[in-house]
Amino acid sequence: MNPVNPIRVLLADDQTLVRAAFAMLVESARDMEVVGQAGTGAEAVELARSERADLVVMDIRMPELDGIEATRLIAADDDLAGVKVLVLTTYDTDEHILEALRAGASGFLVKDTRPADLLAAIRTVAAGDSLLSPGPTSRLIARVLSAPVLPRASGAGPDGLTDRERQVLTLVARGLNNTEIAESLGLSPLTAKTHVSRIMSKLGARDRAQLVIIAYESGLVTPGEG
Repeated sequence: MNPVNPIRVLLADDQTLVRAAFAMLVESARDMEVVGQAGTGAEAVELARSERADLVVMDIRMPELDGIEATRLIAADDDLAGVKVLVLTTYDTDEHILEALRAGASGFLVKDTRPADLLAAIRTVAAGDSLLSPGPTSRLIARVLSAPVLPRASGAGPDGLTDRERQVLTLVARGLNNTEIAESLGLSPLTAKTHVSRIMSKLGARDRAQLVIIAYESGLVTPGEG
């Protein structure tokens, strides 16, 4: 993205002051613009459709329709296939984050994230990458998967992967990006990217976020490893 084609950002949060602060921050960046603000999940879905946002910064807890259901509706709408969702939460142990990732979110941030990091996260997710911090992600998934109250991910397990693909999936689940995976396995970044794309295709995963869920649910990666 560049100033000629700025990232079109939709802000969804039920707190007016929070939205205003985020809006000022986003508008301060030359490569992005705020195209709408929503106070409920229902408004977020409606504005995503009407304003053709590239990315929605989505709070989890909102009235009428929460951020998880709003994310699910956006992800299920073929007309909104290009819209990315970055969920926000108060704490990185929020049990609803995993549900949001399953619903189609491409990553999450805690609300006390530094301004520069929020802008970097928007750029990362808008570019098609997932935003998964290794520590919080591992703790979160391990904690939530230990409670059998959530449905399992619909993607296939990793049994059909090659040994190399299983190695790559393990590193994806630990939060490594393509460059880091390439360095770890002695591959080129392009080869690492190709492996990740092939794994997503084989497992029917939307993005790297869902790959992380599959890796943990299948037992390929277990809490405390690495």
